[in-house]
Amino acid sequence: MRNTLLLVLSLQLLLGCTNDQTHAHHDHHHHDHEVMPMLDTELKLWYEQAAEDWMQQALPIGNGFLAAMFFGGVAEERIQFNEETLWSGGRGEWEDYNGGNRPGAYQYLPKVRSLLQAGKYEEAHALANKELTGVIKENKGNGQWVGFGAYQSFGDLYIRPSHTDSIINYKRVLNISKGLGAVSYESGDVKHQRTYFASYPKRILVFQFENDAPDGSAYEVELKSLHQQKNIRLKGDELIMKGQLENNGMAFESRMKIDAQGAEISFANGLLKVGPTQKLNLFLTAATDYLNEYPHYTGRDFEQLNVQTLANLDSATYEEILTEHLQDYQELFDRVQLDLGPSPSSEQPTDQRLRAYQENGEDPALEVLYFQYGRYLLISSSRPGTLPANLQGKWNHVNNPPWACDYHANINIQMIYWPAEVTNLGEVHEPLIEYIDKLRAPGRQTAQDFFNARGWIVNTMNNTFGFTAPGWDFPWGFFPAGAAWYGQHVWQHYDYNPDRDYLENTAYPILKEASLFWLDYLTEDEEGYLVSSPSYSPEHGGISTGAYMDIEIVWSLFSNTIHALDILGIEPDFKEELIRAKEKLLPLRVGRWGQLQEWKEDLDDPENKHRHLSHLFALYPGKQISILETPALAEAAKTALVARGNEGTGWSIGWKINFWARLHDGANAYAMLRRALKLTGDKRFNMSDGGGVYLNLLSTHPPFQLDGNMGVTAGVAEMLLQSHAGVIHLLPALPEHWPNGGVKGLKARGGLEVDMNWADGQLVQVKVRNSTPGSYRLKYKGAETTFSTLSGGQEMNWDGQPR
Repeated sequence: MRNTLLLVLSLQLLLGCTNDQTHAHHDHHHHDHEVMPMLDTELKLWYEQAAEDWMQQALPIGNGFLAAMFFGGVAEERIQFNEETLWSGGRGEWEDYNGGNRPGAYQYLPKVRSLLQAGKYEEAHALANKELTGVIKENKGNGQWVGFGAYQSFGDLYIRPSHTDSIINYKRVLNISKGLGAVSYESGDVKHQRTYFASYPKRILVFQFENDAPDGSAYEVELKSLHQQKNIRLKGDELIMKGQLENNGMAFESRMKIDAQGAEISFANGLLKVGPTQKLNLFLTAATDYLNEYPHYTGRDFEQLNVQTLANLDSATYEEILTEHLQDYQELFDRVQLDLGPSPSSEQPTDQRLRAYQENGEDPALEVLYFQYGRYLLISSSRPGTLPANLQGKWNHVNNPPWACDYHANINIQMIYWPAEVTNLGEVHEPLIEYIDKLRAPGRQTAQDFFNARGWIVNTMNNTFGFTAPGWDFPWGFFPAGAAWYGQHVWQHYDYNPDRDYLENTAYPILKEASLFWLDYLTEDEEGYLVSSPSYSPEHGGISTGAYMDIEIVWSLFSNTIHALDILGIEPDFKEELIRAKEKLLPLRVGRWGQLQEWKEDLDDPENKHRHLSHLFALYPGKQISILETPALAEAAKTALVARGNEGTGWSIGWKINFWARLHDGANAYAMLRRALKLTGDKRFNMSDGGGVYLNLLSTHPPFQLDGNMGVTAGVAEMLLQSHAGVIHLLPALPEHWPNGGVKGLKARGGLEVDMNWADGQLVQVKVRNSTPGSYRLKYKGAETTFSTLSGGQEMNWDGQPR
């Protein structure tokens, strides 16, 4: 093996850097030197003007429980905030609410199937759309679904400092290396500095306003809400807003502690007046009476929670709360570092960099920023004990948001969590897994009512009140494979973090019940294969006796459940039943123009550019197709992918990066990355080709949707590291645009952490660390090596050369 230290020094010189960032892997080992050189720069989005638009320009902070978007206005700062559980809908809005279920609907299933067998597709669809749809109280149109509900905005905080002079040296910053927002400027001789962050340990949003005026500055604070039934009052040093939603009666409260450093505080006519003071600290928390417990979903003592949250601040200074936040946040964020070399435009404001990038500008550091921004957004919207991130994370400024700001289970929520494990954020995956576990009870009722089947299911749209039924219109609403797809996340959390207790007590029960449904629902076709009938390919095409996405997801579910049974050594009869069923699943087919088929019927149109590429699930995030093991099917998948083109919604573009990475095509993966960073100002609904980013780097469907950010972050990781096919593949889709670079802390299946650097497009060094005993195969181009240990905490270096 080549001399490691010389390689490190040579790459440091090559990349123009000589020092390492600190990182927070694990404390059980110590390194004399780091293999990975990294540019020692903090990652920031920054601008020379305030935001005017919530969706395109405001900047996000959050801790999973709470979220905020800050605008940075000088005369008036607007901070819009959310609390994750504030939802309309559910039983409070509709006393007959039962998760959308329709008892006895299953009696129509045989008739739908017989119509399909007779080739009467239109009649089958009409009957299914009449008798197998889920139920809501009222569809008011324009996305207002009474009974299902929607995620709500909580409130807006307006802070107005007193200024007398013109403003210079304005800067608005989001530092994602630290999880800090900031605004700074000068008014005459007075410097103003604002610092914003969301503390997960303290469950609060923190806003600090500082100035160096000799006598301080006065501030006016106003709290507003879109909800009508509320009361706002000052009690001591706390500004309290208490109310309930008009539609479902959900009770809510926010409490904000005001620390004005001893300055005078008064409250009248809805305005809080403070100061003058040189420092104003605002500590905000909020909660509702929502409780994620089926079937009532209420009962949290939210007032006591808020009182205790603020009481916990009594013994802590602002500086201590900030230090605790930095330690908590950076322990997660710093686990992964990516360096693709310096960018000449790194010192420019983000909006200017983004505009230059549109003109084919080279800015690898902007690509790194966008990759890491996905990790920042996931950490900021999903932490243990919270609900999972929804379609917009936890950020929403309206009460009728797009698609209810819900949990879409036909790709969107899954995509939001694609980067969780591979980018070393296993803990932030936990809220999704807990949410999935709690969908089992309502999902059992749905499986029984609609299909007379065992197990549990969810369909396309889920809310926070156990809505697991099909949607209220087909084709978009029918997707019983949602729970099976959720099961992939449950399995992957084990696959990346091997823990037998988790597998036995959490993952396996979820997987088993999801498998039971499919054992009951699958039927034999005329060739003796098991098919999903009826089925619809998500949001695309008509009713079918075999939409391939269902088959591919079930193949994945059965494979993972069988693997779990092997590890646990239990239920041999059930395991054999799954093996037999998996062997009888409808095989993947190549159609008349060489494409992977989307349906059992060869119906694919080579001119179709639809955003959903559901039949390519087997390529990614599934593993039924791989370039190494099933090259013919991989080629058919490529044919289908090429035909769909390079346009799409933000999330569709993100998915395509992952497809090309799995095909080991770095050039096309990189082309889609650049397409994902297309600057747009479009906030209208665009279902075909509107994907890109706003000035604040939030991905556009459009409008804003978090899955686009996450698809790209997962895709970049997939370009650098893959471990789905039984081998850890290093730099499988490295593009020519990244000839030199390094990455630290990516995770491979089996619990392996991977650091790599490369030069001139060739792997220079890889360091792997394991957390559990095991044997691993590493592959780089044509070379392979193995890493076998009897204990965790071991390391191995390899230079990618044949051994």
